[in-house]
Amino acid sequence: MGRQIRVPGAVLVALLLAAATGCSGPIAPDGGDPKASGPPAGSSSTAAPKSPKAPNSPGDDAKPAGGDVLPGMVTAAVARTQLAALAVAPVGTMAGYSRDKFTHWAQQGNKCDTREVVLKRDGTGVTQDAECRAVSGNWKSLYDGVVVTDAGKMDIDHMVPLAEGWRSGAAGWDSARRKAFANDLTRPQLLAVTAASNRSKGDQSPDLWQPPDKASWCQYGRAWTTVKSTYGLTVTEPEKKMLTTMLDTCAS
Repeated sequence: MGRQIRVPGAVLVALLLAAATGCSGPIAPDGGDPKASGPPAGSSSTAAPKSPKAPNSPGDDAKPAGGDVLPGMVTAAVARTQLAALAVAPVGTMAGYSRDKFTHWAQQGNKCDTREVVLKRDGTGVTQDAECRAVSGNWKSLYDGVVVTDAGKMDIDHMVPLAEGWRSGAAGWDSARRKAFANDLTRPQLLAVTAASNRSKGDQSPDLWQPPDKASWCQYGRAWTTVKSTYGLTVTEPEKKMLTTMLDTCAS
């Protein structure tokens, strides 16, 4: 006579009920409702946390925080910490430099390139045509406080100029990282300003050129320091001294 297998009463009742109702769905591994165990791997509804973008990718169009006109800004205290950590080195060579080695402006989708994205972000009441060109709007230039209504009179300034980047470390980068640096929409590297102020600045570091509107110095110092910190660029002693002066204009 074979062994009898005892089935607990509660389980027997559950099996009988399942047979009676025609329930034949899969049993979740944890014994729960299989419908509650989430979508399969790769499903579009899976919300995996996003990793921070590396500084060698163009990034997305980040919006500036309240009170600032640039995205990715840090507090004055954080900027001071960043500045203290930057390597100090003499001005590097310009040998081999070319703006063409920093591809810009990159396409950002919907027929928009980096320039048009920044114009839209930094202006108010901006309208664009079918080719994403800004055809109307208002822009206030951080450097000189001038208000402009013609997008053609605005330049997109690289906070840390391409040539300055080259002199302080970018000469050793690959082309992808240079392209990211020249089109970075996530950090405070790009800003719509008057053509006059941008061309006055040129490729000069803060010890050689400062925005004529001193009210902008706090933002300028924080932005410059953050970009150099993010990309691991060096500073000179005079540059560091002037950045300290700019950060000292911040309220906190």
